[in-house]
Amino acid sequence: MKSILSIFFLTAVLTAQTADPSSQGIPVDQANMLKARALLNQAIDALGGSAYLNIQDMSSEGRTYSFHHGNSTSAGVLYWRFYQFPDKDRIEATKKRDVVYVYNGSKGYEITYKGTRALEGKDVADYLRRHHYALDQVLRTWINEPKVALLYEGRATADEKPAEQVTVLNAKNEGVTLYFDASTHLPLKKTFTWRDPADKERNLEEEIYDNYRPVQGVMTPYRISNFYNGDMSGQRFINSVSYNQGISDSLFDVSVTYDLKSPAIKR
Repeated sequence: MKSILSIFFLTAVLTAQTADPSSQGIPVDQANMLKARALLNQAIDALGGSAYLNIQDMSSEGRTYSFHHGNSTSAGVLYWRFYQFPDKDRIEATKKRDVVYVYNGSKGYEITYKGTRALEGKDVADYLRRHHYALDQVLRTWINEPKVALLYEGRATADEKPAEQVTVLNAKNEGVTLYFDASTHLPLKKTFTWRDPADKERNLEEEIYDNYRPVQGVMTPYRISNFYNGDMSGQRFINSVSYNQGISDSLFDVSVTYDLKSPAIKR
């Protein structure tokens, strides 16, 4: 009984210190980190706790829209996505599912009626960057790294909703800022910046999560909107999604059959 009371008392003290560090004598930076960690834990619990953390694969289908300088460039494309955590992804696009993109580790491929070709340069770099900064990567990998820094940055507004703001910095000083709904604790928005190696300009990417629904114990956003330097760059509407269905590794095992740089075969 004595040990239980001691644990209860210690928890109460830590809670009070996090809420008001100056009154309890705890260093402000440590209290800030504890506040950030508490908000991250609340978000994970809101997403489904262990059900969310134990997602091994995801299958979904929906419609995606692309934008240029904030203006839609299409009427929407049907897609089917198969994802294995942490780094295998397959996207089948169009009604006939005849354009396929496969990402396995650091490599990417495009499959069309011509065959399979390896993606290179900017195409792969764009995907790998977004995957590196993906919400699941931050909440399931980054925050558990030994040299991670967590910063509580106060209250904010995200998608016109009251939010709490937390920034996660990894050992490479790469940062992601997350906005959590002040009421539900669910992620509302994610932002990160990166410097283009070609023009040295810094770019801002944002992702907004909306229309959450419970799926197999996991709160899932059915609408995801992307912004690039302030302009909408893409939007995805999910029609259906399922988790841990045992996706086959064969979906991600592809072989290159042609090269765009190779000269055409004369007949």
